[in-house]
Amino acid sequence: MLIIRPITKEDLPDLMDILRDANFGLTSLPLDEEVLLRRIIESERSFNYAENNKPGGEQYLFVMEDLFKSKLVGISGIISKIGGFDPYYFYKLEGQERKSDTISIENTVTAMHVHKIFSGPAEICSLFLSPAYRNSQNGRFLSLTRFQFIANHLNLFEKEIIAEMRGKVDKNGHSPFWEAVGSKLFKIPFTQADSLTMKDKTFIEDLLPEYPIIKELLPPEAQKVVGQVHENTEPALRILKQEGFEISDLVGIFEPGPIVSANVNKIRTVQKSKVAKIVKTKSSIKSDTPYIISNLEKHKFFSILGNIELQNENEIIIDQLTTDTLGLEIGDEVRYVSLKD
Repeated sequence: MLIIRPITKEDLPDLMDILRDANFGLTSLPLDEEVLLRRIIESERSFNYAENNKPGGEQYLFVMEDLFKSKLVGISGIISKIGGFDPYYFYKLEGQERKSDTISIENTVTAMHVHKIFSGPAEICSLFLSPAYRNSQNGRFLSLTRFQFIANHLNLFEKEIIAEMRGKVDKNGHSPFWEAVGSKLFKIPFTQADSLTMKDKTFIEDLLPEYPIIKELLPPEAQKVVGQVHENTEPALRILKQEGFEISDLVGIFEPGPIVSANVNKIRTVQKSKVAKIVKTKSSIKSDTPYIISNLEKHKFFSILGNIELQNENEIIIDQLTTDTLGLEIGDEVRYVSLKD
């Protein structure tokens, strides 16, 4: 059985193990024990904050654990609000139609403007699932459980939410866009720049020019990857689109993958999730539709994928293993939503 719960400091060794499979692409969780420990401590602090009236940049990390094998197999995260004292940087794409009647030519020129966000939306981030556990069900469960947590605590998150999708980088960390742009401006390897962003982002603003980059003047291989997603990230992008996310006009700075965005209240998992009381338990329940089932706690949040019987919209029957795993009893409430429509 797989369960999703908040990360703890005791998870650090297992987290290091699963991130060794991540290759180049999980910028927010580099294979650096000191950085990871800071992220875990910040996450624990966020989960333990008293309920606030508004988001303040809290960072929540969730882990997926295989209970039968007692090991971590995945991780995902949410930032309640990006920006603040540490701005976020993107390129904003602005297309301009140009036409010459003199030589009968018309084309589109795309300017890539540096875009800083000081007080921005919420962000889902840090999604990684161990290769041995990758299938459409596990990946979807790991991604969508974050929205169950958000639905429990809507006041703690900005109303708009974004996700920066991994751009085109090969297994050796080679990025065509970085070779054409970043390497010329920053004079350091792509992987080093990627890692530095978790410690101090000021070098980005120090070295990026204020004027825009014209995409059509870049080498063809660099042009092709602007706004394109890494093949390993295509399933994650597909899931988010099915949930209501749309491609924005922003892309990443170093390997310009697309930024997708949505209004939190229009995300399927938020919009269609229900809170119901457990009225009965059974030893087993058969269902054609798996459900994400979560408790309503904050710092003791747990979520599993299982089956339920609906008495009505607000009353459910649940299997005994699920109630035991979530630490629930008859009369307690859970949030549930189908894994997909």
